[in-house]
Amino acid sequence: METPLFKLNGRIWIEIDDDKVLGHGRVELLERIHASGSIRQAALQMKMSYKQAWDLVNHMNDGFKQPLVISKRGGKGGGVALLTPFGQEIISQFKDLQQKFFHFLEENSKK
Repeated sequence: METPLFKLNGRIWIEIDDDKVLGHGRVELLERIHASGSIRQAALQMKMSYKQAWDLVNHMNDGFKQPLVISKRGGKGGGVALLTPFGQEIISQFKDLQQKFFHFLEENSKK
């Protein structure tokens, strides 16, 4: 009998004190905030509620003990949200780790 082919698969989560603070979806949220300058716009683009996006941002900011996103309440024209340099670095490090992880999965799947 032939040995079945298999492919490894998985996702990366960054945990701090056993609490998930960063993963693929949260990185996407951060990138969309960076591109739009708005938590609300990022939430709309990802088809999630503003409250959910706001809660995720607060959770990440609290988890890293240093803000990834800073926001300013708006008046008539609305507020603004900016990715901090630390937030940009976290995204970059996550993507590097993710590429290494995908390479590991590819190299270790039976062909």
